[in-house]
Amino acid sequence: MKYNKKIVKAEFISRPNRFNAIVKLDGEEIKVHVPNTGRCREILVPGCTVFLREETNPTRKTPYDLMAVYKEEKLISIDSQIPNKVVDEALKNKKIKGLEEYTIILREKTFGKSRFDFKIATEENKEYYLEVKGVTLEEDGYARFPDAPTERGARHLLELIEAKKQGYGAGAMFLIQLEAVNKFSPNDIRDKEFGEALRLAKENGAETIAITRYNKNSLSKIADYTIYLPNYEKELRVGAITSRIDALTIIDILYLGIAKNDFGKTKEYIKTTRDIVHSIK
Repeated sequence: MKYNKKIVKAEFISRPNRFNAIVKLDGEEIKVHVPNTGRCREILVPGCTVFLREETNPTRKTPYDLMAVYKEEKLISIDSQIPNKVVDEALKNKKIKGLEEYTIILREKTFGKSRFDFKIATEENKEYYLEVKGVTLEEDGYARFPDAPTERGARHLLELIEAKKQGYGAGAMFLIQLEAVNKFSPNDIRDKEFGEALRLAKENGAETIAITRYNKNSLSKIADYTIYLPNYEKELRVGAITSRIDALTIIDILYLGIAKNDFGKTKEYIKTTRDIVHSIK
């Protein structure tokens, strides 16, 4: 994936709310849009280097989007739209092992009470619900998700289990949006419920697909499938900043559960899901 818009470097000053930040560009403090409503407190610290993407829409209130930030030597993409775009491109180009047969790609489709990022299907009408989570938090060499409690995220995982039980394919992808990590873990300290829901999904038959750097590392050793990518670029390329993200991108795909089409059984599964939700609250 490549950017075709102008990219500039700036200094982060503050973030007055979820949607905007104050940065210093060419000696002048300006307001920019933050395309990520997550906290990002560990990375958006005063004085850090950020990268802005110029937006020329005349109806916008801000001239730039804050798209990436340096945490020490690590470049981190914080644009929450990037993971879905990367996965969409990978699906269309059959780059995700295990999902190559799915040629029909639909966005933002609903199952149960949740809307998922993708609903993909084969020509034979074999359907699969796919949720994508962007990961920007790094702690002690681990990429972790989420960076804040997410009731919606846990609900997505439980709904995916239910989709699998009803005969659909179902999975969750975690796209690591930073360099120099090769380990992933759910963030149990900040959101125990999400971590338990993720492990429950794994226990119901999940498989893992990792997109990571060349050479052996701890992630590739535990993954069921591994797709290797280049792991280093010396300079920022303004036309393709996301290629730096690709260097150490990790995607875990969770295939969930065993399908059942019988209505009576489905009611039992719904009750089981409710019991699970109650047990991890």
